[in-house]
Amino acid sequence: MCGFVGLLAGCALQRSPEGVGTSLGPEQAQAVIAAALPGGLADPAGWTRDIYTGFATQQLAVTEESVCAVVAVIEQESNFQVNPVIPGLGTIAWRQIDGRARQAGLPLAIVHGALALRSSDGRTYSQRIDAARTEKDLSDIFEDFIGEVPLGNRLFADLNPIRTRGPMQVNVAFARQYVNVRPYPYPLKGSLADALFTRRGSLYFGIAHLFAYQPPYHEYLFRFADFNAGQFASRNAAFQSAIGRISGRPLITDGALLPGDEQHGPGETQLALDALAPRLDTDARNIDDALHKGRSEDLEQTRIYQRVFALAERSAGHPLPRAIVPVIKLQGPKISRILTTSWYAHRVQGRFDRCLRRAR
Repeated sequence: MCGFVGLLAGCALQRSPEGVGTSLGPEQAQAVIAAALPGGLADPAGWTRDIYTGFATQQLAVTEESVCAVVAVIEQESNFQVNPVIPGLGTIAWRQIDGRARQAGLPLAIVHGALALRSSDGRTYSQRIDAARTEKDLSDIFEDFIGEVPLGNRLFADLNPIRTRGPMQVNVAFARQYVNVRPYPYPLKGSLADALFTRRGSLYFGIAHLFAYQPPYHEYLFRFADFNAGQFASRNAAFQSAIGRISGRPLITDGALLPGDEQHGPGETQLALDALAPRLDTDARNIDDALHKGRSEDLEQTRIYQRVFALAERSAGHPLPRAIVPVIKLQGPKISRILTTSWYAHRVQGRFDRCLRRAR
């Protein structure tokens, strides 16, 4: 995603991705959206309106390509279901609950006992979990439990485990960061996180995630990879590849330039750059500063980024790509088979190509 707060400020004002053409006028744009939608949808006029409004309210260009990118992501994430039914959701939820209980050091018997209490609708929390069919159902249960049961706050605090929501499966954290620089334009009924369960809210933030930043590549495949892995992840993966080439260290090109919160100390990318510091004519402080720009365009302006590619291309004897699909194995409670960011990006690309044939 497009950096945090300060970094988002520059991203929120981007008008259109390079290479996708001039934005269509309102009537033509809505006609293109309507043509791009798959057949058999319930309320196609509503989908057309909310997709168009998601672009227009953010002053983002509407083209055949940008529309089909959105349509392809929606198809991949939810098949145009605003609140899709997830088979076996209760079983998935219990795994999440038990895992969170172990992390919190709570005996499962105590946690399950608390969930046997009556909830606000008269059923026990356990009964509601077993009956949950959609992420919205499950999120409502967690919010109820957090607010009403003392143990709920210790177990989940503000960490409702339903983190991606709505037809574009937008991450709650992205939406919260984005509104700091571009206020949400619609009235809120409930929390911002609740708005992501609506079609309008999920499309608004999903379109922002796809287009409210300007990476150094035109190919939509890399935007689709970024939608899955985070804005600029494809650029960062290419940067890691170049670092690995000149450092001799085998780096995982996952697009994450800094380690996650669970890891203490510098990550492999930073260690490789630290070893290269004399050749890059820099020091650890400048390296750390550059890596913290990994979710913004500013990374490309740093001497470290430019010097790494200059050395790597000299070694290779030819220009190197500024984007590669990140190497990431997808993980999550809803994933039951081996999937990767590459699988995701190419799957969405196929849907994108088919959409363009419909729209044209």
